[in-house]
Amino acid sequence: MATWNLDKAHSEIEFKVRHMMISSVKGQFKNFEVAIESESDDISKGVVRVKIDAASIDTKNEQRDQHLKGEDFFDAEKYAEITFVSTSVVGDVQDDFKIHGDLTIKGITKPIVLKAEFGGMAKDPWGNDKVGYTVKGAINRSDFGLTWNAALETGGVMVSEEVKFEGELQFVKS
Repeated sequence: MATWNLDKAHSEIEFKVRHMMISSVKGQFKNFEVAIESESDDISKGVVRVKIDAASIDTKNEQRDQHLKGEDFFDAEKYAEITFVSTSVVGDVQDDFKIHGDLTIKGITKPIVLKAEFGGMAKDPWGNDKVGYTVKGAINRSDFGLTWNAALETGGVMVSEEVKFEGELQFVKS
């Protein structure tokens, strides 16, 4: 059994969403765990598990963060975690590949496909094996019960349906 644990000091998960149809607002989740578990050293045969603390959302605006944590969006008191569990990995994990899996937000689970890019492998100064990936995806937030919005008098809406996200993830083999 091979397990690759997240190197939290060298990893991040960020997102962006269009605001008022004229610009994007970015944010991140500060508390999350990602692990890759495989019966062998072949990561492509393994399972990727992600747990994100919904209340750790940070958009650099406390008022907006509180709104996002509330019932209009994540309802973080009731649904504390956002999770992803892979169902398959397609392609060469030492190149560009896709990760198919189930994303759960607010108790709603939907299949999604993530695009992943191999960043490289290295041994750190302490002899630990490390691997890095950039993972990108997008969801329609309404599919997960994140439906709050407001119409604009100039047309359009306050918050776009599409949310794009990206993870810069570094793992250490345990």
